[in-house]
Amino acid sequence: MTAVLLALLAGALVGLALGSLGAGGSIITVPALIYLLGFSPAEATTASLIIVIVTSLTALVAHTRAGAVRWRAGLLFAAAGLPPAAVAGILSARIPATMLTLAFAALAVLAGLRMLRRRTPAQSATVSAPRATGAGAGLGAVTGLLGVGGGFLAVPALVAVLAVPMSAAVGTSLLVIIANALVALAARATTDVQLDWALILPFMATAVLGAWDGKRLSAKIAPAALQRVFGTLLLTVAAAMAIGAMA
Repeated sequence: MTAVLLALLAGALVGLALGSLGAGGSIITVPALIYLLGFSPAEATTASLIIVIVTSLTALVAHTRAGAVRWRAGLLFAAAGLPPAAVAGILSARIPATMLTLAFAALAVLAGLRMLRRRTPAQSATVSAPRATGAGAGLGAVTGLLGVGGGFLAVPALVAVLAVPMSAAVGTSLLVIIANALVALAARATTDVQLDWALILPFMATAVLGAWDGKRLSAKIAPAALQRVFGTLLLTVAAAMAIGAMA
């Protein structure tokens, strides 16, 4: 199977995850770039930011048309994460590849377990500014360091901390993902990372198409079923990455 075909298939899976769940796409993107397409961890996390930005923008448009985005809450949450995203984006280039891979594997385990729990976060009656700031900053740091959007963290945080209804949390999380990823990518602009656009572009193209299909899929299949599928996939990916890093 050629590298371009692998990029097309992986991109479609990423788009489906982001479009249907508002999460999980970038955690699939990074290992796909490393293990299927031969990117280094530094190259993969940088390329992931580009792919996630474009794909999330596509999914955000679909959710906006459905009226499922809380702009004010999303922008406030994202604002707290922008400085940490910038700092972590710069520091990421100085972290050894093995440590970066193991950190990513640990994050994938957390994401997979969260999805398999299948519980809707309890919505808070009041908005806690300190908790919102802390959650936003933590998400920004994760985005900058590991090149992930962090939707699996953003969705429950938006519901529990900013009292965003679950029906709007997925769409709003995409707004947060885009803001953090843009800042993290800008911070990496000074690093010496070479990207293979011949593989990134087809990956991104099918991810965009998959995001539209994912939004339609979320209206036909129970979210719990989708979460179980992607949760199991993430745990498998995490195990493979941890074994590969320590081999």
